[in-house]
Amino acid sequence: MTPVELSRTVLHAVRRAVDEGELSVTVPERAVVTPPGPGGCGDYATSIALQLAAAAGQPPRRVAEILRARLAGEAFIGDVVVTGPGFLNFSLERNASALLVEEILRRGRRYGHAEGFSGTVVQLRCPAEVRAVVVTDALARVLRSQGDFVRITCDGRLAPEWETVLGVDGGHPGNPSAGPSPRSLPDLDITVHPTPAPADPLPLGRDAGRWALLYPAAHDRPRIPGDHLVQREANPLFRVRYAHARTRALLRNAADLGLHPEPGPVSDAEALLAALGDHPRILTTAATHRGPDRLARHLVTVADATLPLLPAVLPLGDEKPSAAHRARLALAEAAGAVLAGGLSLLGIDAPDHL
Repeated sequence: MTPVELSRTVLHAVRRAVDEGELSVTVPERAVVTPPGPGGCGDYATSIALQLAAAAGQPPRRVAEILRARLAGEAFIGDVVVTGPGFLNFSLERNASALLVEEILRRGRRYGHAEGFSGTVVQLRCPAEVRAVVVTDALARVLRSQGDFVRITCDGRLAPEWETVLGVDGGHPGNPSAGPSPRSLPDLDITVHPTPAPADPLPLGRDAGRWALLYPAAHDRPRIPGDHLVQREANPLFRVRYAHARTRALLRNAADLGLHPEPGPVSDAEALLAALGDHPRILTTAATHRGPDRLARHLVTVADATLPLLPAVLPLGDEKPSAAHRARLALAEAAGAVLAGGLSLLGIDAPDHL
């Protein structure tokens, strides 16, 4: 069960409580599901009870208990606990992690993408400044991943090097399947104007140059040249690409041993499973808040949770391959798919060898 599916399950519980007369509220459009914070427990948590309490005219913990009773028996939810002022904390059944990995492997790099046209036409505008152009390009990729039809207009002429070196698409519309006519009026007209780059990013090349411009939040000043070309752990881009390359190397080595990935329960991987499960929400949030930097920082979180798993993926010494090895290999492959897919949306290469 992914956070998106868990969110839908929570909303279904709210709707049932309303239909049965225990809550008198308007069912919200979404329930935010995240890894539990300090004082929480389990795999995921939501503050939906605190959100609904005022409208329901009941204490948040009472609202949480009403919802807990309807959620405890849902498929793939092992336990539901109310903590603090009214947070709902979920522990998923052991096979839920295997189902998450299966879903990621099925979707591959498109895990978290919408299927088909969302119905939204977006017009993006930006000044002819290198960071604004690259951020707009990445934002367009993220919006298209969520099914939006996107057009780009730049107020000025683009330098040819921005396309040849940094991979900017020059403003050509990218249309999801079953999208509208290019003449359709936009539902959203957005101007992208991040803090300008303090120096020319072109000497960094495409991947490091784009990362340098995309990783900081829009209001932060990019560090150029920074350490974006340094291949060591202090460089977040290196950690993300290194984690991906390690997963690919493990799959090659496993194939030589006759070991193939097979989703199953994996111990001591809660942080990685939570980060992978959170990926669809991150893509939606990055699109909603016009922030490809959110995706970049999420990829660092995934990479940092992936790297500790990798030494235990393959059998060591005389150890024989087991179901645990196959499950860890499948989880590593899923992590690699998320890292590669996220980098692709940022316009950055994910090499198999590094």
